[in-house]
Amino acid sequence: MSQPAGKRAGKILMIVAWAAALFLATRFFGQWETRQQNPNREVQSEHGAGFIEVRLLGNAQGHFVVDGLINGQAVHFMLDTGATDVAIPEGVAQQLNLERGASVTVSTANGRTEGYRTRLDELALGDIHLRNVRALVVPGLDGEQILLGMSALKQLEFTQRGGTLLLRQNLK
Repeated sequence: MSQPAGKRAGKILMIVAWAAALFLATRFFGQWETRQQNPNREVQSEHGAGFIEVRLLGNAQGHFVVDGLINGQAVHFMLDTGATDVAIPEGVAQQLNLERGASVTVSTANGRTEGYRTRLDELALGDIHLRNVRALVVPGLDGEQILLGMSALKQLEFTQRGGTLLLRQNLK
């Protein structure tokens, strides 16, 4: 015995509604998870008399991660005040077409490894732009996240309060 056309259409609409609800929930929670890992995907800059400020929020693990640019190409940074230089995984350095300079021994949390000196023409966090930044290409560094070390951060003032980090570039 077949169902009336109205009942069949109602079932089809119910299935479509559930599918749409699942799709929207998946998108919402996917974006929520991304915001938890990097709440600084869209960097807001504030300009004042003689300075530019960028305010960063800590992620769910308490790290300060931010999307930025190296030589005009999009990258992902994690601020690391314990790192002497900006440290770039070798795969990312290849994508950025960075030259390998002199070989150096690098001490990391995983022990000692070999790295290579390089220079970044420009590094940008929002409207903060740093030029001629010393960096290291580190073959043993996994992932795509660049450690934003003191060779860049020493050019800025930074203050941490609670889960917020304020970076300030004083203009000359």
